[in-house]
Amino acid sequence: MSWIRAVVAAGLSLFVPGAGHVLVRDWGRALLFGTLFVTSIVLLFPVEELWAIASADAATATSMSETTAEMMETMEDGTDAIDRFTLTFLSLFAAVHAGTQALGMTDAPGDGDDVAACPHCGKPLDEDLTFCHWCTTRLEEAGEATSN
Repeated sequence: MSWIRAVVAAGLSLFVPGAGHVLVRDWGRALLFGTLFVTSIVLLFPVEELWAIASADAATATSMSETTAEMMETMEDGTDAIDRFTLTFLSLFAAVHAGTQALGMTDAPGDGDDVAACPHCGKPLDEDLTFCHWCTTRLEEAGEATSN
């Protein structure tokens, strides 16, 4: 895969862990990182206070910069360094993993197994199918190739 795709996958995962994995179509890890990120925010940040600030400022039509400043102040007061480190680490780990996976530097499923691989994309094949379910390349069976 191209390095541009890897950079985009890593960048997406910096903002929302799991989004880069969606780009590389690794649905399981996307769900895992996304769930970890949302759970960490709910557990570590003062969500109730932030929600109250947002709803109160929306009702009074306060400017966006004042609302953002008040929310940032609440975040700094309501969290400690460990909480911020946890979310930063999660984002960086997801970004590095999504980037290396987009570059093809991680092991693909079935790499160590004795499973037939697609000649086009290299991913493991389902023996019952006559095409690759990853890239839809039609596969020739051994009997068809010798009879032609």
